[in-house]
Amino acid sequence: MYKPKILVVEDDPAITNLIRTTLEAQDYQYHTAKSGSAALMDAVSYNADVIILDLGLPDMDGVDIIRKVRGWSNVPIIVVSARSEDRDKVEALDAGADDYLTKPFSIDELLARLRVALRRSRTEETDMHSSGSIYTNGALSIDYAAGCAYLDGTEVHLTPIEYKLLCVLARNTGKVLTHNYILKEVWGSALASDTPSLRVFMATLRKKIEKDPSNPQYIQTHIGVGYRMIRK
Repeated sequence: MYKPKILVVEDDPAITNLIRTTLEAQDYQYHTAKSGSAALMDAVSYNADVIILDLGLPDMDGVDIIRKVRGWSNVPIIVVSARSEDRDKVEALDAGADDYLTKPFSIDELLARLRVALRRSRTEETDMHSSGSIYTNGALSIDYAAGCAYLDGTEVHLTPIEYKLLCVLARNTGKVLTHNYILKEVWGSALASDTPSLRVFMATLRKKIEKDPSNPQYIQTHIGVGYRMIRK
């Protein structure tokens, strides 16, 4: 049975030991790096399924590592950092990180985020080898070829903008997408003045695909950062 490989980039021995013990208990393979330069070398040679990355490394900012890795790889990157400001989260996610956990963090939450990242990675790999163009997530499905979305087999009538939003979220299921990223993908620009419009369209989309929009099961809000499509 294949054991997922996790690259842990962290210079704090206590945090490294905590994560190492957790991964061993879950029967994951892992490799650790204490610096940015070592992380970049290991990102090439270790072929990890997921990278857990601290931003405050001694020789390089973690955001720069994210940008460099994204130049050649889509490996999921989970940031674990003491930086808790929204701007830090947005910068890391805009650079290409998939998720962001603030220290101190819950081990259960880290494992949950890790499972999401691994599922997304496996789903993307399956999609690459599939000739189909149907996305399925619980009761929600999208026929990309036909340009239609369905809920429990019934077509959902979406506006062009709502459909674009849904497709962007679906193609990044499990990944936190920043407001800027979504705006660029859907509208082609990322002006701060467009964010209220994004919220309005997201609200109307939720009304159409969520049974209870006040308690969404598909589209999760990350306040001050963006949105995530949850894998059902």
